Amino acid sequence: MKSSEVRIKYLEYFQKEPRNHKIIPSSSLVPENDPTTLFTGSGMQPMIQYLLGADHPLGKRIADSQKCFRSQDIDEVGDNRHTTFFEMLGNWSLGDYWKEDQLKWFFEFLTDEKEGLGLDPKKLYFSAFGGDERYRVIENNLPQAMRPDVETVDIWQRLFQEKGINAEIANISNQKPDINKGRIFYYGASKNWWSRSGTPEQMPVGEIGGPDSEVFFDFGEELNFHQNSPWKDEPCHPNCDCGRFLEVGNSVFMQYKKIDEKTFEELPNKNVDFGGGLERLIAATNNEPDVFKTDSFWPIIEKITEQLGVSYDQNPKTTSSLRIIADHIKAATFLIKDGVIPSNKQQGYVLRRLLRRAAIKINQLKENSMGVLPKLVDPVIDIYTDTDYFQTGDWDNIRSVVAGEITKFGITIKHGLKKLDDYIQNKNNPAINGLHAFDLYQSDGFPLELTIEIAQQKNAQISPNILAEFENAQKSHSDLSRKISVGMFKGGLADQTEATTKLHTANHLMQAALRQVLGNHIRQRGSNINGERLRFDFPHPQKLTEEELKKVEDLVNQKIAEDLKVWFDIEEREKAIKMGALTNYGENYPEKSKIYKIGNPESIFSMEFCGGPHVEHTKLIGKFKIIKQESLGSGLRRIYATVEHS
Repeated sequence: MKSSEVRIKYLEYFQKEPRNHKIIPSSSLVPENDPTTLFTGSGMQPMIQYLLGADHPLGKRIADSQKCFRSQDIDEVGDNRHTTFFEMLGNWSLGDYWKEDQLKWFFEFLTDEKEGLGLDPKKLYFSAFGGDERYRVIENNLPQAMRPDVETVDIWQRLFQEKGINAEIANISNQKPDINKGRIFYYGASKNWWSRSGTPEQMPVGEIGGPDSEVFFDFGEELNFHQNSPWKDEPCHPNCDCGRFLEVGNSVFMQYKKIDEKTFEELPNKNVDFGGGLERLIAATNNEPDVFKTDSFWPIIEKITEQLGVSYDQNPKTTSSLRIIADHIKAATFLIKDGVIPSNKQQGYVLRRLLRRAAIKINQLKENSMGVLPKLVDPVIDIYTDTDYFQTGDWDNIRSVVAGEITKFGITIKHGLKKLDDYIQNKNNPAINGLHAFDLYQSDGFPLELTIEIAQQKNAQISPNILAEFENAQKSHSDLSRKISVGMFKGGLADQTEATTKLHTANHLMQAALRQVLGNHIRQRGSNINGERLRFDFPHPQKLTEEELKKVEDLVNQKIAEDLKVWFDIEEREKAIKMGALTNYGENYPEKSKIYKIGNPESIFSMEFCGGPHVEHTKLIGKFKIIKQESLGSGLRRIYATVEHS
């Protein structure tokens, strides 16, 4: 099957009777009004407020295909299954159906030849939460040990039995999982527990979470993945990293709330959150263990090999480099489409790292070939012609951004090479060590293997512990970045504090004021709001004058002083757009959406598609003040503003 077929089959399956799910469009890769995370990294992320109890406008059964990007996976790309960009097929029960229906429906979708993918059930393996005796669950007003998820295992065994397969449990208690002992595996919380914060011990009091059940596809022992892997002396099992098994779906059962450090209680309304990687499901459907050989990546690989005169399977190093280039240019194309621009900060920094890493890899395959990268945007967009992810006008802009960054990187490469020469010529410490390598990696985009390769070519001394030194430097940097991020993005994933709510509403007022002062070409291209300030990105060809900034600030404060009403209506999408409701760049919206309005029914000042928190009337906001403006290049401006809380 092709990716479009799998996507359509999944959405149609959950839309039909008796499942009756409403299909919603994908959200942007850059989360709207969520200062806690840089990217949409999972299908559930845009659904958080509904999983926490808010009513969804379309009801209790929702399904979609969500664009996702995980920057933490950048260094994992190069094997047969890891990617930074992917689509996550998802379905949710918001206090409606539970484990029985969820597992039955997904199993049917995987194995049914007519409505689903027609996978051989003998090639499917499953995992479940194995319990944790360190924690207690309140049952009948008494604390009980947190037991294994026997209910899920019983359902899986019954479903297999209906197919004539005896699904034995492969491990219990602390036994090592072994594929030769069964089909269903118990794992601990690190593998089969979900909450926004992680495992039970990482969850703050008041957080919700629960066990999950993963589905794995077996490509077969005959391919010798395990025998040729670093884990060949350990028993193989579905969560082994040898490549034989591919996780294709995960059903999360949110049924608990943490009430103290060691105790959980059951939620009155339980939710189901399912996610299945589209690219991985395609690989399983085609029995192709290499996701890069499926139609979601292969057209990009073909374009690269054609331009460089190399072949995909000529050696492992070339194969890995081609995978990295294909993944990174695809991810970069989607990020640019959703408004990200290369920079040294936040989302822009990640985009820059992707493009520069791809540039280094392509230059290693063939010198002076970085100019090929902008040409790879076309096959990326061609893969998604059956979706509404790209519009006709996106091609030139995305190519231009990629080309501009590659031109800048030409200077950076020279700078990195000079820095490496300086390290080599340092008489006090001539050996290239891990700190040098990490500095070149972090500052100039040089992968560790490139630093070592160039140093060897120059007959330089190389520290025998360079790998460990590099890893230690990287870990120290990651720990520091994590601490900084916690400081930057305080408040949790669903930050709906009073201060943030006031600034969120002020953000609506400022967009309306900017449109009145500068013109209707002003549209939000990105925002970031925390309890201290708002950040608003928008297209405008030149710097705003002091007079223009003053007019915007005064108009917002005027509307605050008028104490306008703030409310929302559930509207049909097309009707709302015709009424003048503003959408956010890169966002798609369901057929029925929340439209937030500020003013009164006869005279509305602001009207936007939005699902975030707002004050009830504008006087609650406080005094609005613009802090500064910045240029983002490419005709984009950025404004920072705050409010003085009364």
